[in-house]
Amino acid sequence: MNQILTQIKRLLAIIVFLASIQHTTANNLNISGSIVSGSNITFNISWENSWNVNTAPNNRDAVWVIVKYQDCATREWAHANLSTLSTDHTAGSPLQVDAMSDGKGVFIRRAAIGAGNISNTSVTLKMNITPGTYNYKVLGIEMVNVPSGDFYIGDGYNYDYTFIQRQITATNQSSGTSVYYWYSGNSTSYQYTLPSSYPMGTNSFYCMKYELSQQQYVDFLNSLTLSQQVNRTTNAPTSAAGTYALVNSGTDRNGIATMTSSNGADPAVYGCNLNSGNAFNSSDDGQNIACNYLSLADVTAYLDWAGLRPMTDIEFEKICRGPLTPLPGEYPWGNTTITAVNSANLINAGTASEGFSNTATGLCNYNNAMTGPVRVGYAATGSSGRSSSGAAYYGALDLGGNVLEFSVSISLTTFNGILGDGTINASGFGDATNWPSSVNVTARAGSFSTTSNIAMTVSNRQVTYSTSRNKNQGGRGVR
Repeated sequence: MNQILTQIKRLLAIIVFLASIQHTTANNLNISGSIVSGSNITFNISWENSWNVNTAPNNRDAVWVIVKYQDCATREWAHANLSTLSTDHTAGSPLQVDAMSDGKGVFIRRAAIGAGNISNTSVTLKMNITPGTYNYKVLGIEMVNVPSGDFYIGDGYNYDYTFIQRQITATNQSSGTSVYYWYSGNSTSYQYTLPSSYPMGTNSFYCMKYELSQQQYVDFLNSLTLSQQVNRTTNAPTSAAGTYALVNSGTDRNGIATMTSSNGADPAVYGCNLNSGNAFNSSDDGQNIACNYLSLADVTAYLDWAGLRPMTDIEFEKICRGPLTPLPGEYPWGNTTITAVNSANLINAGTASEGFSNTATGLCNYNNAMTGPVRVGYAATGSSGRSSSGAAYYGALDLGGNVLEFSVSISLTTFNGILGDGTINASGFGDATNWPSSVNVTARAGSFSTTSNIAMTVSNRQVTYSTSRNKNQGGRGVR
């Protein structure tokens, strides 16, 4: 009996420890103090700058919460399905829990109209897993809601591969539609007929508020088997401690590195080490910097593992522009002014408050002003507006510059928006049906190394997203 009690105490201590090391993002999302009782897992959640508004943009933010659990016998991590009934979950005021029909996670959000910081609030989720001896991780991703409704694609400029301007309506979504784009190389327009199952953005969905961060990719790597880690990193998991995971020299501000090398049987343990002069995961180690050096397979694997999916070309323009009439040559922040950041003005490098001492309309990390990406949401402050924070219409940040993101091209007409199921295959690849694997993707948003400001405009579709790892590539997903 004493041995059993000791094991229970040890397990609870591990659970609390694991919950205490959840990542911090641009709005200081924090999940801590997890305790499991039966099929319920209880934790505290807090984040800053939350909103639920009934005036423009008539939307809300939320946190997408998933639970991973590790079998203490096999030491492998799995995705915990959650109850599909919202009434099975509870949250303290001012929050509510929205269950999902697939049970892969929940959205936690403000229950009523309001805005401001969310202080530590207790949440209890009901899990649908077979009883066993497990360790647990509760992970959160900040999201913004994109409400249902009509919107426009194309901004009237016929750059290479841009959409010919038109309105996308609920009628289009229900019956399918033909979408044209313009290829100026031979002054020709091309047409794709999309089925009604294609995600065209008229239905409500959520978008990640920020680009995928380096801490989020670390959380992902640390839940994989050794075989999976091999394909989601550049340098082998058996490499010496301190070896950078995605890039050979730790350049271009990517600090993900091996903390504990794999012994050839167990997976490696990764951490953030942007400032290699101090301990791993120190406060200035770049946890909140956008993750670069990602390939298409890296991002789709992460989205599948997180229960999200890629966005489409058409959804990208709605996220940026909302219901507004297009402005020719506009950027995601709603005007035609762009200002490159200045590396000399970088402050609090590598920390959760990394940013720039100067402010400007359309402050954007592009044109090689920086040697790599910066903190996600870097231009937003407590007093910034849409154009000075670089915010898209519904509140998503960094949709212009920092790192390239990708959207599913309209050429992949079979894409039906199927969601990730929380698991990836044994080799570390996402295996969701009809997701792009090598082609049929469009690079969006531009990056820190993009020199043409045109690439940052909402309707630009002419940049290539590589299937290989690239210093300027990152990612973002929707649900």
